Amino acid sequence: MGIELMFWNTNYAFLLTNLVLKDFRVRYRNMSLGIFWSLLNPLVMMGVITFVFSRIFQNMTVPQYAVFVLCGLVPFNFFSMAWSSGTTSMVDNSALVKRVRCPREIIPIASVLANCLHFFIQILLLVFFVLVFGNRLNSNWFWLPVVFGLEVIFVCGLVLITSALDVYLRDVRYVVESLNLVLFWLIPILYQLSIVPERYHYIYQLNPITAVILACRRILLESAPPPTTLLIKLPLVSLLVFWLGLVVFSRLKPRFADHL
Repeated sequence: MGIELMFWNTNYAFLLTNLVLKDFRVRYRNMSLGIFWSLLNPLVMMGVITFVFSRIFQNMTVPQYAVFVLCGLVPFNFFSMAWSSGTTSMVDNSALVKRVRCPREIIPIASVLANCLHFFIQILLLVFFVLVFGNRLNSNWFWLPVVFGLEVIFVCGLVLITSALDVYLRDVRYVVESLNLVLFWLIPILYQLSIVPERYHYIYQLNPITAVILACRRILLESAPPPTTLLIKLPLVSLLVFWLGLVVFSRLKPRFADHL
């Protein structure tokens, strides 16, 4: 019920918009480069990783390795930033939770949507590099909004769970930070899925972030649509996690005010 009111009530839509803009502005407040940090971070990471794996570890033979890495960094950066900031969103906005009557779901979802602005900027950077490296725009690129949209749905569901748990257990934010570090190496950002033993492929593909990265590379670097199996698993897992997030959040939210 709360999630429906959030989208249909104009007052809640106004609140959602302002929360998104507030999070976006606060992130770059008093920074000289401002929004350009959204571009600088993936560029620096791409440059360092490309140098290390193509110059120092010279056995890396992936074509267009810099763009290959960027196809992994852009979706993962959004995932890690949105998950981390969304997890602490309820505690960070405790005054709003106590004083304003609104669907509580609006707060973590607004945090994710604020990160979507950075995500869009980094997607433009990725598209620029893909075109610079000689890849051409084609009809398969229409799959990108679908794939990235499903990633946003997955992250919203994940954030609903961890933000609710963080109200009761403040250790959750540190668990999320540790998991982001672990996932950076377990998700094929720096390497091809083909070097992973075959018996682990199914588990890898159940991870929506891995599925998004694989689909992104297939669309942009191979000019091909995502595999059918991936297009089945990604929506199922993303929607399941989003539904689970709504259930967990609705069960825990009645006592938020007592713990904030």
